[in-house]
Amino acid sequence: MTAYVQENQPPGVPPLELTGERTLPDVPAENYWFQRHLAVYEWISARVIGRRVIDMACGEGYGSEVISRTAASVVGVDANPDAHEHAALRYPRQNLRFERGMVETYGEPESCDAVVFLQTIEHVQEPAAVLERFRALLAPGGVAYVSTPNVLTLAPAGAEKSGNPWHIREYRAREFEALCRSVFPSVELLGLFHARKLRLHEIALRLGWDSLHARLGITERFYARFTPAISTRDFALRTSELDRALDFLAVCR
Repeated sequence: MTAYVQENQPPGVPPLELTGERTLPDVPAENYWFQRHLAVYEWISARVIGRRVIDMACGEGYGSEVISRTAASVVGVDANPDAHEHAALRYPRQNLRFERGMVETYGEPESCDAVVFLQTIEHVQEPAAVLERFRALLAPGGVAYVSTPNVLTLAPAGAEKSGNPWHIREYRAREFEALCRSVFPSVELLGLFHARKLRLHEIALRLGWDSLHARLGITERFYARFTPAISTRDFALRTSELDRALDFLAVCR
């Protein structure tokens, strides 16, 4: 297996290696997945202005840093020691701190205004219990933002699960919404979709682009330019056609 390691890290910040368990910035080959996650963090950041936020399973820390640009305070929580060390060194901000902890046990009741838990609920053994924990952490009027991939677009057609070895359960829209509604009285479900050049690429694939670039011998050259050029603007959140979404985002109150 080819090892992909973060490039061009600041002095004194140990780079992380891409394992497939979490996405990373600063790995050109990973840019599609990084931007796909970052688009949701940016959407949330615009909705937590002046709020106290806990970013659960924050990984490398890039999402916590994005949220800290608008929030009053952010705590990025992750159990992995390497990710925690990297995040604390990579993202020094006055209103941002990183702590090691388990999502099932971290925090005190009513200690925040928003909990962010992106692309991780598919990794946990008892998702309803985790959501109950998040609800307890929220002050009155608080919101939990929870995302997960859509099994219908992630897994091969007809399969119950993708081949990702870290995923315990993957969800259809109605299953994920039902899980969130089992804990929170109000749930709005959105889907993340390709936009702009990724939407054009999607159409091109349907028209036979894969066979064409292979036949022309330009596959490596094309994607060496195309993948690093993907940005958050190439994704969009909406509430319709959820069965076709890449990921789901539940806004839980």
